[in-house]
Amino acid sequence: MATTKEFIEYVCEQLSGIGEIRYRKMFGEYMVYVDDRPVAVVCDSIVYVKEIEEIADLMSGASTGFPYKGAREHYILDIDNREFSVKVIAELKMIIPVPKKRKSK
Repeated sequence: MATTKEFIEYVCEQLSGIGEIRYRKMFGEYMVYVDDRPVAVVCDSIVYVKEIEEIADLMSGASTGFPYKGAREHYILDIDNREFSVKVIAELKMIIPVPKKRKSK
């Protein structure tokens, strides 16, 4: 089931206060950005974050899953737990770089 606009707006509301938050529709679902850094993928109303070493301790008890076919395994973020979600996303914001602009041909 595709993610609703109401759910993606709820996700952004839960993350408010840690920077400029926006989302973009991609591959039929959504990417969430904080200060232009892609920090979460939202597919089928589930919030996924990359499985990276820097947040492994924080996410040690989290479930994992694949946001879309062909994707690597990601942690599933409990977005209803605002305090925890903000902590995880704030950590990712410090690690994940701003994507470089692609040169047009």
